[in-house]
Amino acid sequence: MTTDIRRIGVVGGGQMGAGIAEVCARAGLDTVVCETDNHAARAASERVTASLERAVQRGKLERLAAEDALARMIFTSSLDDLADRQLVIEAVVENPQAKTEVFAALDKIVEDPGAILATNTSSIPVMRLGMATRRADRVLGLHFFNPVPVLPLVEVVSSLHTTAEVAATVCDFAEHTLGKTVVRSQDRAGFVVNALLIPYLLSAIRIAESGFATAADVDAGMELGCAHPMGPLKLADLIGLDTVAAIATSLYDEFKEPLYAPPPLLHRMVEAGLLGRKSGRGFHTYDRG
Repeated sequence: MTTDIRRIGVVGGGQMGAGIAEVCARAGLDTVVCETDNHAARAASERVTASLERAVQRGKLERLAAEDALARMIFTSSLDDLADRQLVIEAVVENPQAKTEVFAALDKIVEDPGAILATNTSSIPVMRLGMATRRADRVLGLHFFNPVPVLPLVEVVSSLHTTAEVAATVCDFAEHTLGKTVVRSQDRAGFVVNALLIPYLLSAIRIAESGFATAADVDAGMELGCAHPMGPLKLADLIGLDTVAAIATSLYDEFKEPLYAPPPLLHRMVEAGLLGRKSGRGFHTYDRG
């Protein structure tokens, strides 16, 4: 049983993967980040470096601590570099086939039979990913929230095969090593947070789609009338409209409830590449610089 987790692997160095890698390195862990190619690995390194620099500039992190965190990180384009990891966290695109392929590959590469494989999926059933391996009992969901270095919550999701010992180990790791607050969930699409959040976001999109109110007014209504720190359409832009659509689709596929069905406008915006903050335009317009 792996109890003292010190060697971490992260597959995917995008917004979520980079954030997960950063919090692991800041917690003093030996962290390897794997991307699809050398260019993407360099981009992941730059993403983490920029995030650490922002934390320093805002007085949230000492410069020496930021330098130490970077020194604990390796960025690679080879999954083979994860062979000795005790915990590997998958954070690739929210696509069942892509994630399944990653887990099948990790099952062959990660050498320690006691190692734990985790997914940062927002909505894809953990069981599906675990069954791509020969160690489904050591696969579970470890769902962080964006931005990972700032938001304190993680969801730990056990499949029908995940052992109680593995879940307890990961909960302890998230709480005491990473300093996060853990909520536990059963393995159903959306888990706890997105099962509640996504219908709210979709409802806001439908209001804007119908012309009932502008995006600015929808967000102002929830920020000023309900004391939400961010309006639903700004939040959808921050999450990424492609990610919102993917989660909604997973929820609708599982439950067939109309409140989970992605509105046509959401599909059209994703097709047009209007993905929110990361593309510079979604329901609002952003300075990509």
